Amino acid sequence: MSRTARAFWLSEPGSGEIRSADLSDPGPGEVLVRALVSGVSRGTETLVFRGGVPESQYDVMRAPFQEGDFPGPVKYGYLSVGVVEAGPEDLRGRTVFCLHPHQTSYVVPAEAVAVVPDEVPARRAVLAGALETAVNALWDARPLVGDRAAVVGAGMVGLCAARLLATFPGVEVTVVDVDAARAETAEALGARFALPAQAPRDLDLVVHASGTGAGLQTSLDLLAADATVTDLSWYGDAPVELSLGGRFHSARLGVQASQVGEVAAARRGRRTRAERLALALRLLADPAYDALLTGESAFDELPEVLGKLATASIPAICHTIEYPGRLAGGEA
Repeated sequence: MSRTARAFWLSEPGSGEIRSADLSDPGPGEVLVRALVSGVSRGTETLVFRGGVPESQYDVMRAPFQEGDFPGPVKYGYLSVGVVEAGPEDLRGRTVFCLHPHQTSYVVPAEAVAVVPDEVPARRAVLAGALETAVNALWDARPLVGDRAAVVGAGMVGLCAARLLATFPGVEVTVVDVDAARAETAEALGARFALPAQAPRDLDLVVHASGTGAGLQTSLDLLAADATVTDLSWYGDAPVELSLGGRFHSARLGVQASQVGEVAAARRGRRTRAERLALALRLLADPAYDALLTGESAFDELPEVLGKLATASIPAICHTIEYPGRLAGGEA
């Protein structure tokens, strides 16, 4: 028996639409998931929306269940939470997280979903992808007890990293951003806040997540001697210019890349991606992360909403998309 679902597609840069998608019954080892809520990864998805993925990165940037190709038409996204409607008995009825585009229902291999702990609300669970990225970043950055740290860039991933750092014993973490309105959110996560000009210097550790060259330069400027910036930003097709004169060489400063596609080298071989995602979902039992959920819209509004997020006419950290009710007949 076939079912019809609905999915968001980027038809061309700057323009999206809802399309139908035919689903077959799940086969052995597969699950049918009815979406409850999805999250918009503002940095990456708005870059995709405006057509900013460099051609050289088309393969690297593919999402796990992406259809189509960059720059479009393409079905893209990776923060979906839903309920398993059919599949293995131990998963039926469970709330799960999946790296799937925005779609009302979908069939995927059972190993592609991760069970959301009972104490984690579905809407908060959409942050699992961002928190998994932050976990990987801290495995790369290796914070120590009592470190003085900063996170430059108060987006979804940066703020997840700030919350994790704030839970380390003795660590003082400052969120640095050009938007003073992010101060309240930083404080709700247990961090201090500063504009770039007022940020503390001589820091042991800086995580950069602003997605801008200016933010990376600020991150370098905040470091103590022999310290390193852990850079999570994805710049797309935007060039990045840095001033590497001054104290960059004399203070032996460093920049290291951190990217969630692979488990951080410090844990590679001892942790799988599935274990890393399960850890992120457990950490989301912390209600402080609700501070990152800043708005919600209905699924049918997604083409318009993504356009507004891309132009920043909707101020958002994590904007969530709410889905219609349970499958009825053949329509999702």
